[in-house]
Amino acid sequence: MRIEQDVMAVLSAANVNGNAVVLTGQLDRKLYERTNKVLEAAGGKWTRSAKAHIFPVDAQERIDQIILTGGIEIPKDEFEFFPTPPAVVSLILERAQIEAGMRVLEPSAGQGAIAYPCAELGAHVHCYELMKANYDRLAAESAFLSVGNVDFLNQFPTGDFHRVVMNPPFSRQADIKHVLHALKFLRPDGRLVSVMANGVEFRQDRRAVEFRELVAERGGEIEALPPGSFKASGTGVNTVLVTIPA
Repeated sequence: MRIEQDVMAVLSAANVNGNAVVLTGQLDRKLYERTNKVLEAAGGKWTRSAKAHIFPVDAQERIDQIILTGGIEIPKDEFEFFPTPPAVVSLILERAQIEAGMRVLEPSAGQGAIAYPCAELGAHVHCYELMKANYDRLAAESAFLSVGNVDFLNQFPTGDFHRVVMNPPFSRQADIKHVLHALKFLRPDGRLVSVMANGVEFRQDRRAVEFRELVAERGGEIEALPPGSFKASGTGVNTVLVTIPA
């Protein structure tokens, strides 16, 4: 079940509290009916007494995954580990313009899909990876200057990297949090290139709007990746590639 963008915009503006979803704004009948159909398909049942759609599980997580995928698809990987496909990696490297000798940070390194090609270009690569199995795999190699098994968001910004390249977690707009934190690690002449969920293009909440303003102010770019770019990695999340100068 594919979902139109105007419905996803309605869902992104909804008030979510626990397992309840309350739609906001004045919706015309047809838009409401299409939105209601999506909520019902995702497990939300309209309850007149609560004046809300009630889900049997945490509603925010369900709504976020609808917006991320553009469909009814709920990832089961608690670490949201979806390896970056080769075609996307190539585009990241093209936008990042990595050169030999550069200090490069990959803050959600996974199994090294982005980090290894950076090292092969002669960059001095530092990685963070929270998932222990992936960390062990990266740490066993000699391709990187350092590998940390820590939560990147808790790390103090160094401000000394030429490039940050990344494919962060997406749910609950975690990608925005990760990118904003990662920008603090760049040198004044640095550049960040990140895969992100395409919700950053259309969500109207304060966090998404301010993020788009930041990208524009810095002369950055948000470009859509082809539909199904991560299908081979096990998810239908709709994605964009974001490039931001320091």
